[in-house]
Amino acid sequence: MIIVTRFECPGLWALLVLLVLHKRLARDVRRHATGFLGTSLMVGWRTRTLLNVSLWQDMDGVHSMGRVRRHVDATRVPSRLGVATSGGVFAFAGDWRQVMFGIDCDGDSPVRPL
Repeated sequence: MIIVTRFECPGLWALLVLLVLHKRLARDVRRHATGFLGTSLMVGWRTRTLLNVSLWQDMDGVHSMGRVRRHVDATRVPSRLGVATSGGVFAFAGDWRQVMFGIDCDGDSPVRPL
């Protein structure tokens, strides 16, 4: 599963606060959430936008973030800073050959061992 969360900040200060917060949260999520594979942050400095893209083995792992206390507390910060947020879940749609070219083939999710 891929989770993309978008943060549109009203100014540079809010963007910097969110960057620091995300760096601190990554440690706790790695320690306490199951199925977490990694994350990447993309910053649009001119637009004051932060995209957090995280990779998970399955939805159980995504739900396990509810047990990460620092993450639960951090979900309240963006609204206090005037940051608009949106997010989406993107799931495995099939083998790339099948999805792109309609070739009939078996395909396993790349986040699972072959």
